[in-house]
Amino acid sequence: MKMPSLLPATVLALALTLVSTDALAWGAQGHRLVARIAETRLTPQTQAEVDRLLSAEPDPTLHAIAPWADELRAKDPDLGKRSAGWHYVNIGEDDCHYEVQKHCKNGNCVVEALKVQTAILGDRSKSDAERAQALKFVVHFAGDIHQPMHAGYGHDKGGNDFQVQFNNRGTNLHSLWDSGMLNEQKLDDDQYLKRLLALPEPAFGKRSNITVDAAQWAEASCRIAIAPGVYPDKRTLGPSYSATYRPVAESELRVAGERLAVLLNDTLGKR
Repeated sequence: MKMPSLLPATVLALALTLVSTDALAWGAQGHRLVARIAETRLTPQTQAEVDRLLSAEPDPTLHAIAPWADELRAKDPDLGKRSAGWHYVNIGEDDCHYEVQKHCKNGNCVVEALKVQTAILGDRSKSDAERAQALKFVVHFAGDIHQPMHAGYGHDKGGNDFQVQFNNRGTNLHSLWDSGMLNEQKLDDDQYLKRLLALPEPAFGKRSNITVDAAQWAEASCRIAIAPGVYPDKRTLGPSYSATYRPVAESELRVAGERLAVLLNDTLGKR
């Protein structure tokens, strides 16, 4: 009996890449930018506690640990598996109305995970190791919950199963929102941070009006995901799509950073 031939190395590598990115929200740069925006808004008390909790890290900054939760499947497979469902919530089919019993069984979604990890972070009876890990999750999930596809439809896995051609390259809608439109700018972190901080305040709402409500954040992200045009009628996309929706993605990064700062200041800046 003749054994089937092995997949060519290039095909196998592509397959592994597709598997490994299914649950990601924003690329590493996007997560770093959310954290860097937050870093500009931390109170001295909050910054001191962040520095203390992250003191054992090679780079003890929020932006350095921001992509950590997306790296767990390689670095800590058990924790990566247990936390896989914490990166998203599927509420698009329900007109973006979040119900914990329906959409987050056993707390297995980004809304409840963000709440739980924030509670651990703020609990000074917990060990520093537990609180440092919670801080890593909080920084990451604050980014995740603002990526519209991570609060959108479940039937296509948040756009992962919606294949498109973008600038003559095959991809999917989820990946396009993660990083495809952002990468098109070819900006390093410093350049992109400057761009995001220059956005007019009405694009994200006044900081004084920001409230910490993970369910509301997810519902707002979902409304972007299901808005007319986000899922294009034609699968071949070009500059016009990114010209329309990259500013939306950039505004979400800015919003995420501002809200993360408020959350951290509320959690760590008060005794």
